[in-house]
Amino acid sequence: MKNKILILIIILALYSCQSKNESKNIIKTIVQDTLYKTIGGTADVSNSPAKEDKAVELIRKQLNVLLKKDIPAMAKEDRFFYYEAFDLNNDQKNEYLVGFSNSYLCGSGGCSGYILNNNGSIINYFTVTDFPIYVTTSSTENFYDLLMKSGGLFHHIKMKNGKYPTNPSIEEKWKGDVPKESTKVLDIYEKKLEKYPF
Repeated sequence: MKNKILILIIILALYSCQSKNESKNIIKTIVQDTLYKTIGGTADVSNSPAKEDKAVELIRKQLNVLLKKDIPAMAKEDRFFYYEAFDLNNDQKNEYLVGFSNSYLCGSGGCSGYILNNNGSIINYFTVTDFPIYVTTSSTENFYDLLMKSGGLFHHIKMKNGKYPTNPSIEEKWKGDVPKESTKVLDIYEKKLEKYPF
């Protein structure tokens, strides 16, 4: 609703600033059309700029706490994250898979990342992981199993005592191809996910 009101105000401002020439009728028509569509709830606001959502702010706040000791040593260009939302436990609430691709939080074995609950609390921290991560259709302890790549090999990551293992490279190696029904998440490189500073 706020987007619709903002669009309406912008259009009205543009309309009032127009000179009194023949373009006045065109602007007037656009304003009237937009006004009717806005009031009627049929205005297309899909091209309006996306604001940073609550998830980004939640993740940013949590990273500033989790990485408090690291932040002073990090270069400004290393202080960014990617995230993707996915419901890992079928509770109708998304968890957030958070990843990095910078020299501070990545090394020769892969990168670090987090899995956060939808309220921002930490489910897991993980290391030496290459992206993307695959969410399988099998589950353990009511959370989907994951396939994480580390050292060029996929590893089968299962929930154990309420946590996923932090180092995928020491978990059971996955034999065969990634199942077609698996969902690819946190595909930092091919999906070109947005970077967010923290």
